This record gives sequence, C-alpha cells and structure tokens, in this order.
Amino acid sequence: MRLLLAASALLLAAAPGTAGQRRDTVPEATPAGKPVSCLRLTDVRESIVRDGQTIDFVTRGGKVYRNTLDGGKCPGLDFERRFLHKTSTGDLCSVDIITVLNAPGIQPGASCGLGPFQPVTLAKK
Repeated sequence: MRLLLAASALLLAAAPGTAGQRRDTVPEATPAGKPVSCLRLTDVRESIVRDGQTIDFVTRGGKVYRNTLDGGKCPGLDFERRFLHKTSTGDLCSVDIITVLNAPGIQPGASCGLGPFQPVTLAKK
C-alpha cells in the first residue's frame, strides 16, 4: 500500500509543474553543492520535466535538484511530461528507474534510469 501511495504522490507531482512553460527550453542552472544519490520522497514538493532527459525536483524547502537521466533522452518523456516511480524505501535514488506515462490515461511507456541529483540554483528569468 505504501508503495502505491509513494508512486501516486510522485506521479501527481510530476505533471502540473510544466503548465505555461515552453517545451524546448531548459533553464540554465549553476551547481550549488555536491550531487546526492537519493532524495526522500516526502521532501519532494514538485517535479518538473524540462525535456527528454532533464527533470528538476523541488523540495519543500525550495531547494532544486536537477537530474540528468543516465543514458540520455528517455523516449516520450519530453512529450508526455509525466512519469511513475515505484519504491519500497521512500527514497528516489540515482540507481532507480522511472517509467514514462503515456496518454490516454496512464499507459506505461519507456523506462529510463535516473542520474545523480545535482543541487542547483536556477537562472532568473
């Protein structure tokens, strides 16, 4: 049950963050510390799919962690802008796999590996 709740929470966080943003731009970011291997799912407030290989995770404290997917572009991620992650630990880690959710509904698409979570400061608009 906890596995399903964690996956659902991340799914809900993944979709809304891109409203009104251009699909072909990834904001410039400056590293703000050493990369980390894992983020606690309870700390993630929002995930923003920037393109087919870049996801920004925003924590409850407002810190941004940029994840550049291991292996490059994940098919369908740039278009669908939503993904699923299953966990039994409550963490999202660089060794984990995300699965793109295809419309209509939530049909599973490509699965791709996450990279390290780099804390960043996003460039001002």
